[in-house]
Amino acid sequence: MSEDTVEDAIATGIGAVFHPTSKSRRGQSVARRDSDSALAEIVGLAEAIGLVVRIAECVPIAAKRPSTLFGKGKVQDLEGAIAAADVGLVIVDTALTPVQQRNLETEWKVKVIDRTGLILEIFGARAQTREGRLQVELASLSYQRSRLVRSWTHLERQRGGFGFLGGPGERQIESDRRMIDQRITRLKLELTTVKRTRKLHRESRSRVPYPIVALVGYTNAGKSTLFNRLSNADVMVDDMLFATLDPTMRALKLARGPQVILSDTVGFISNLPTDLVAAFSATLEEVLSADIIIHVRDVSHADTEAQREDVIEVLKKLGLDETDQRPTIEVLNKIDLLSPEDREAAITRANRNGSLVALSAVTGQGAETLLEAISDTLMKEREVLEVTVRHDDGATLAWLHAHGDVLEHHSEDGQSRLKVSLTPADAGRYRHRHGATLPLAAD
Repeated sequence: MSEDTVEDAIATGIGAVFHPTSKSRRGQSVARRDSDSALAEIVGLAEAIGLVVRIAECVPIAAKRPSTLFGKGKVQDLEGAIAAADVGLVIVDTALTPVQQRNLETEWKVKVIDRTGLILEIFGARAQTREGRLQVELASLSYQRSRLVRSWTHLERQRGGFGFLGGPGERQIESDRRMIDQRITRLKLELTTVKRTRKLHRESRSRVPYPIVALVGYTNAGKSTLFNRLSNADVMVDDMLFATLDPTMRALKLARGPQVILSDTVGFISNLPTDLVAAFSATLEEVLSADIIIHVRDVSHADTEAQREDVIEVLKKLGLDETDQRPTIEVLNKIDLLSPEDREAAITRANRNGSLVALSAVTGQGAETLLEAISDTLMKEREVLEVTVRHDDGATLAWLHAHGDVLEHHSEDGQSRLKVSLTPADAGRYRHRHGATLPLAAD
C-alpha cells in the first residue's frame, strides 16, 4: 500500500462504495432502513466530494471480522472488482477500526476510508466560516489521532530527539500524536472563544428581543430551500448531501406577531459519530437556544421515518429530550414529489394535526401555512395587554409597535387605547416601566 493521502485518492476521480448489511441466521438482511436507500445515500456522499462511483454494492456479512470486517473470500472477491475498475478510493459505509482500515488497504492496495472519514472530507471541503473550519479540524484531528498506526508506514521508524521535543529513540508516532494533542488543545481554546462570542450575540439578541426559529432536519431534506423561500435569502441550495454547513440567520417579519430570527443549520445524518456532534456543538447551540424548532423532513424519501428518528436521536445528544417543552413544528417537505394521492394524504394528515405542516419549499405550496403556524405558536406564548397611551407619548407608542403585535387600536380624547400582544419578557418590561396595575385583556 502506498502512502498516498485521501486527497490523492480522491484526485483519481474513481471510487467504490460498499455498504455492509447484517444477515440473520436465515440469511435475511437486518436493518432499520432500506439497504438500497442506505447505499444510495453513501453514493450521494461520495459524489459530494467529486468521486465517480464505479462500484456500489451492498455486502452482506454474517459476522464482523475484527481484522477485515468482511470474510476472507469476500475481501478477495472485492479486490478483483476494485482492480478491474481502476478504483483509487474505497468507501466502506460503517465505522472501521484502525486495524480493519489498514488491513483492507493492504489487501486491496488502495486508500480506504470509512463513513466518518468521508463525512469529515465533505465537512472540510464545505465549511466556509472560521468557526466551521475550526470545528472540522478538531473533529478530523480527533479521528486521525487513533489511526496514526494505520496511516503512515514511516511511523514505525525511530528517531533521535532534542531535549524539549522528546527523548532519544522517541518513535515518530509518539511525536505525531503529541503534536496532534497540542493542536487539539489550541483548537478547543479557540472554539471556547467562538462559543463565548456566539453567547454574547445571543444575549444581545435576547435584549432586542427576537424569537429564534431554528430549522433542523436530515441532510438534503430541503432546509436551505425552505429558508430561502421564507426569508427571501440566497443561501446555497444544491441537490446534494451537506450542501449547508455553516449556520445562517435572517430576520423574518410575520404577518401576525413579532419579527423573528430564522436560523438554517447543518443537516443531520444517520450514524453521526458523537465526536462530530461534539465538534459542531458551537454551531448547534443555536438550536438549543431556539424558541421554536422546525423539523424539516423529506416526506418523499423512502426512509423518511428512519430519517426522522435519526434527527430526534441527534437532538437528544444535544440535550433536547422528551422533557424539553420547546414548541416543535414538523414540516412534511417535498410534497411536490409525491403522487397526487400521497400528496393529498399528507395535506389531510397535516390539517388534522396542529404540529404538522405539509408543503413544498420549491413551489411554495403550504409556505403561508407554515408562517401561520409559527405565528400561532408564538402567540400562545405571549400575553395580551390592554393599555392606554397619550397621543403625545410617541416613544411608548413606537415601543409597543416595535416590540408587540397591535391587535386593536382606538383613539379618543387625546388618548390611544391598544390591545397589544407581547412576549412575557416585554410584558414584564412594560409593567416595570408603567406600573404593575396594568389590566390584562380577557381571554
